[in-house]
Amino acid sequence: MEPLDDRPMQHEIGNRTYFVANVEPMDVDGVRTVEVGSALWLIAFVALLPFYGRLEESGRVWWLWTCMAGLGLGLIGLEFCRRRRKSRDERDAAIAEVEGDA
Repeated sequence: MEPLDDRPMQHEIGNRTYFVANVEPMDVDGVRTVEVGSALWLIAFVALLPFYGRLEESGRVWWLWTCMAGLGLGLIGLEFCRRRRKSRDERDAAIAEVEGDA
């Protein structure tokens, strides 16, 4: 990866000019984001449960199952993000240990 100083600060594509910010990318693991998203799917599912009869009459029961699918996929994503965070923490600890010995 090239250093940030060597990157162009603007790009001209066609008749438009795009400016590039000279910032480092955020170092986030996504766990909190997936937790919030999963919680929102759960809240939507619980909020729709009292209206099951109306949903069934109008042919929109799929709304309820969409919320359940969103929650299930969110839980899978949460496990993925937690494993990724653990792996990154272990890698950072190993790097710090090696640099500390040097």
